[in-house]
Amino acid sequence: MDIIEALTDSNKPRDYWYRMNRREKEASGIELSTFCRRLKLKARDGKLRETDIVNTENAFRIIQSIPSPKAEPFKRWQDIIKGKISNFVPLCS
Repeated sequence: MDIIEALTDSNKPRDYWYRMNRREKEASGIELSTFCRRLKLKARDGKLRETDIVNTENAFRIIQSIPSPKAEPFKRWQDIIKGKISNFVPLCS
């Protein structure tokens, strides 16, 4: 939810995530929630709470699905990085 909260103006990031996940599944058949795992982390109140976590690659996939001006700089940066990575020549075969 931190990604959603940071890159959208939503007051309810969990609701936004639910709607975005449903919209993406209808549009592309991909269910974004399958990229997430649940892990118990210590919350501000000191209790362990199940939290959605995601690796870097899947975080970028989720960012690509966020239709928000705040997400655009990340999307442009991803495009630049993808172009640079595709120019690498493998050292070993």
